[in-house]
Amino acid sequence: MDLPVMPPVPPMLAKSVPEIPDLGHTEPKWDGFRTIVFRDGDEVVLGSRNERPMTRYFPELVESIKASTPPRCVIDGEIVVVSGDRLDFDALQQRIHPATSRVKLLAGQTPASFVGFDLLALGDDDLMRRPFSERRSRLVDALAGAADPVFVTPATADLAVAQEWFTQFEGAGLDGVVAKPLQGTYQPNKRTMFKIKHERTADCVVAGFRWHKTGDVVGSLLLGIYTPDGRLQHVGVAGSFPMARRRSLLDELEPYRDVDLADHPWGAWADQEAHQDRRLPGAVSRWNANKDLSFVPLRPELVVEVAYNHMEGDRFRHTAQFRRWRPDRDPASCTYEQLEEPVNFKLSDILTTVR
Repeated sequence: MDLPVMPPVPPMLAKSVPEIPDLGHTEPKWDGFRTIVFRDGDEVVLGSRNERPMTRYFPELVESIKASTPPRCVIDGEIVVVSGDRLDFDALQQRIHPATSRVKLLAGQTPASFVGFDLLALGDDDLMRRPFSERRSRLVDALAGAADPVFVTPATADLAVAQEWFTQFEGAGLDGVVAKPLQGTYQPNKRTMFKIKHERTADCVVAGFRWHKTGDVVGSLLLGIYTPDGRLQHVGVAGSFPMARRRSLLDELEPYRDVDLADHPWGAWADQEAHQDRRLPGAVSRWNANKDLSFVPLRPELVVEVAYNHMEGDRFRHTAQFRRWRPDRDPASCTYEQLEEPVNFKLSDILTTVR
């Protein structure tokens, strides 16, 4: 491979802001695996956020990229999996598997798509120091003949349209919107873009915690919400506490530790068969098989209010943020009915707007 921009390249990042800035360019925030595609003829490398190639996990996408991109190019974008008319991050996560036979099977069952949103190089031209307005224009031209599953992300210069997208597109599984300065150069690993994500709150039952990797302080709180049939579903974790808060949390949780795992709603976590039909907090990490995911059970009597971006199926898509204890709430009232329903929107209507 011989390109003017060679792998690995850490992608340019975005910082969170509460409102959409009027910069003249806003696009959807795709909920997938951030990927920089490096193509030199028949050679294709899919570079990831951590700079480790993901090429082997998406063989079907490699072939689609060869069919839909210029012979020599470097394109920043996102790998996503579409199920029905929504993004499916759970299915995308399943694609990262060590067994070649499993990779091949999943490539047929849940094929991936690639959504391009920046052009770093084309032919012999390094475009990273060119303004984004030029890179975007050349990206649209470069992928004018692209076919499903390779797309160019839609974009708008109209702030009112961007605000509509922010509300509507969540119904298709998207993660918010991103605003980009039109004169900005491509700056790897720098937060020079702006992301605007949904934030909501939910009351959850604290049914356990994990130890912090540094020692005897709380690492994260394990959160549950009751299903209509009365089952406490593990929906995610709340973390990102300062060290002093981790210590004080241990004291606050101590009165609830007098419970036997056998009597706990998640007492079957050690049984791998129990994980097949529902998510439990003791499942093996897909990203780190050696990571200790055991937990300390708590009597499910504490209620906490957390902030979250959006749901992925029956769980929080990202780590939730602790807001406050809710001693006034009955744990049984922490049900899925409290969660806000996003506006229903078809993913196909988004991906065809640039066609």
